[in-house]
This record gives sequence, C-alpha cells and structure tokens, in this order.
Amino acid sequence: MHLELLVPGLLPARESLRETLGGLRLPALEMLLARGRPDWSQALSPERWLAEAFLGEDAPLAAGALTVLADGAPDGTPGTASWMRADPVHLRLHGDAMALVPSAAFAIAHEEAEALCETLGRHFAGALALYPLRPERWCARLEADLAVATESPLAVAGSDLDAHLAAGPDTRRWHALLNELQMLLHDHPVNRVRAERGAPAVNSLWLWGAGALPPAARGPWQSVTAEEPVALGLARLAGMRHRTLPRAADEWLARAPDDAKHLLVLDALRAACALGEAEVFREGLLALESRWFAPLLEALRDGRLGMVTLRVPDGAQALSFETIRGDLRRFWRRARALGSYA
Repeated sequence: MHLELLVPGLLPARESLRETLGGLRLPALEMLLARGRPDWSQALSPERWLAEAFLGEDAPLAAGALTVLADGAPDGTPGTASWMRADPVHLRLHGDAMALVPSAAFAIAHEEAEALCETLGRHFAGALALYPLRPERWCARLEADLAVATESPLAVAGSDLDAHLAAGPDTRRWHALLNELQMLLHDHPVNRVRAERGAPAVNSLWLWGAGALPPAARGPWQSVTAEEPVALGLARLAGMRHRTLPRAADEWLARAPDDAKHLLVLDALRAACALGEAEVFREGLLALESRWFAPLLEALRDGRLGMVTLRVPDGAQALSFETIRGDLRRFWRRARALGSYA
C-alpha cells in the first residue's frame, strides 16, 4: 500500500515559526524525511496542488462549487451554476496596509452567520445567493460567472491585501461586489454586538474560487481522507472513496485496503502557520508526530505500508520525500531536526 501525505504548513516561511522549531525533536517525522528520497519543485498552495493533481496543470480552481459538492447546500448539489467561496473575514489596518484576518482566527456563531447571510442575501437577491455551509465557511451561487483569480483567506492572511487582490477580466466587478458587501456589513447589528463584547467584526467577505463544477476529475488514488472540502469535493467528483480525517493513523490503517494508493491531507498546521501562532504550531506538530507520523513509520517498518510519500507544497519551494521500507536501513542518512529543512 502506498500512502501519500499532503502536509501544508510543515515547513513555515515565517522566521518566528522557524525559531519555534529550535530544539524540537520529532523522531518519526525526522526519520521519514532523512531516509526518504527528496524532490523539489515550485511551491503551490494546497488548493492549487489539489487542482493540478485532479484536474491538470493550470486548471481553474472552482473552490466554491467543490465545497458545495463536499458539504452540500440547502437546495442540493452545485449543478451547472457558477459558485464561489465567500468566506467571512475581518479586515484591519496594519501600519499603512490593510491586512486580512481569516475566520480561523476568531469564532463565529451559527446564528451570527445565518443573520449576516440573510441580510446580504436579501440585498443581493437575483444576483447571488449566500449559504453559510458552516459558520466559518460560506459559499455564494452566482447568477453570472465571475472570471477572476484569487487565493484562499489562509494564503492571504497577515500580508498586505493589495498584493492579493483579484486578477482577471471581471476584476472591476469583483471589487464593486466586495465594496458593497463591506458597506452592508459595516454597521450590521451582529457586528455591533460583537464589538460590544470585544470580538472582531465580520466586516468583509473574501471572494475566491469562482466557477462551475468541473465536468470530471481523476487521480491515482483509491481513496482520499481529509477535512479540506476542496479535497473531498474533488474526490467525490472523481468517484473515489472519501471520508473525513479520523483522530489518528491507527484508525485509518485499520480501514484502508492493503494494495492501493491513498491520499491523506493533514492540514492541522496550516491555520497556525498562516496566523503566526507559534505555540499552537508547536503543539500541532507534536500531535501530528504522536497520532500520525509515529504510527505510520511503524506501519512502514512492519510492512503494512509499502511506501510513504510526504509532500509539503507550500514552503519556500515544494518538497516531497518518498520512503520505502528498505530506505529505513540507510543508517548513514542521519535524522536531523525539522528546522534544518525549513
């Protein structure tokens, strides 16, 4: 059995997070990296990596439609409509620049999401319909396609917003829609109550991943296991077995077929990495080591796994490490701390 692990955020670019790795030892992960055969390529966001893996190079990323396919919408499947992600965010002035704070950094109650979407949906009736599939993850169905390219909120978090604004034929329309949304949210009763209790206002939405559901997808895996809705939507589109992430590797191993190739997306580090939360990042690494990397290394040693490929798509460059059981005997390739790879 061949297991591919996609682990965004494992090798952070932020200096503060790299300092967190100093002195931290992760024996199982270090062994997989040291004994594996490394490869380098151009860095990609996790969503872009998934789109290229399932749809081909330069394929449009219809994250909204794929999320609806994974999560479901109140009125059914994505169909042939154009969708986009319309995720709630907080914008704040940081020096002379505007910075985006994704919903991963603050809590939104179900009732708040419903109330905000009801107001926006009533205002934009006939142009777009908003669906809070989860309090922190919203989608919008568009009456007309929006031909723009944008990144996910986690890819934009903390940096100058001007560097990540939409590009494409419908850029002007994207900006106008965003400005109108922000005006409606500015003095919404939900945000007034949030301000009174010191919570960040949901003062904007981040519009990304527009487009209709692709007609088909394909990939080399028999199954996909993930929390990421784009990954689950692509797996469903490709007709693959798919399920949400269990708590630990032992549960996954107990249910996986013995002779197939599988994709497992471990994205628990991504939010902490994007937000620069050093202690959360460190605790997340330790949890991945004990729940996933150590049991998977043991499964590789005893032959339950034939190969483990660990992919980090979003560092300074994309890195992958391919390890088979025989590689574990390469004793001359000594394990070294994770920070030395970052």
